Amino acid sequence: MDFSLTNDLSYALYRSAPAAAGGLSVTGIGRHRVTQAIQARKLPEFAVVLIENGQGWLETRTAGMQTIQAPALFWLLPGRMHSYGPDASGWLERWALFDGALIRDFTRLRLIAEDAPVVPLRDLGKMQRLFDRLHSELSLDTMLSQAEAAATMHRIVVRAARQAMDWNNRQRNPSLQDATDMQPIVDELRRCACDPVDLDAFAAKFSMSPATLRRRFARAAGMSPKAFQLRTRLDRAKQMLAASDSPIESIAAAVGIHDAFYFSRLFRDRENCSPSEFRSRHNRK
Repeated sequence: MDFSLTNDLSYALYRSAPAAAGGLSVTGIGRHRVTQAIQARKLPEFAVVLIENGQGWLETRTAGMQTIQAPALFWLLPGRMHSYGPDASGWLERWALFDGALIRDFTRLRLIAEDAPVVPLRDLGKMQRLFDRLHSELSLDTMLSQAEAAATMHRIVVRAARQAMDWNNRQRNPSLQDATDMQPIVDELRRCACDPVDLDAFAAKFSMSPATLRRRFARAAGMSPKAFQLRTRLDRAKQMLAASDSPIESIAAAVGIHDAFYFSRLFRDRENCSPSEFRSRHNRK
């Protein structure tokens, strides 16, 4: 049952993690108006706190004192001392508790960053709808709804990470729009990945220095332009291997690698199998 707090919009639900849900599970969700600070607390699991209106502060050992202005959310990590609260006017917050082995990937990829826990939000409505969905799923309390709740929490993490990236890009250079501005550049490199690419000329095409292109591209795509080009070439090679009987040499040349021996060695290093082995497993003819 919901535990009623201070008004009709308030609730708190707690759920035990399913025994089989080791990857990601949501163990609680709530919404209420807060007027007092939480001081020097540690949680046993991860938490996300969504501030819908109001302003205040968060203090952690790693990030120090952080100012919070709604709309925003912040992450709390298990076993880490934290304090937070609103100013004298109070704020409206939602929160969710979650845990699981998958979160190691979230932190490793910095989708959740301990040194940058506060994420200003540009679109509060979409985040509110995800929290609404999470509440509905936990309320059902079935194995299927708990799996759905885990998927919704994954979406919250990814959406917040995108918002954090957008904010950081604007802070570094107010003349730049958000990280989606890099998408045409990523798409252009994907389009011409099988051709020889002069990085200096490619950067100049988009009015950037090569260093700026590498930095912004890595933030947007998660890898350098050269690494992205190579991955795209191998992905296209896999498509051709699966869909045709063309010789390995022809496929290597088609994706811009004209040394078939080097192509085969590179393919094995990246895919843990030879091109011929990949074809035998995935050929659709």
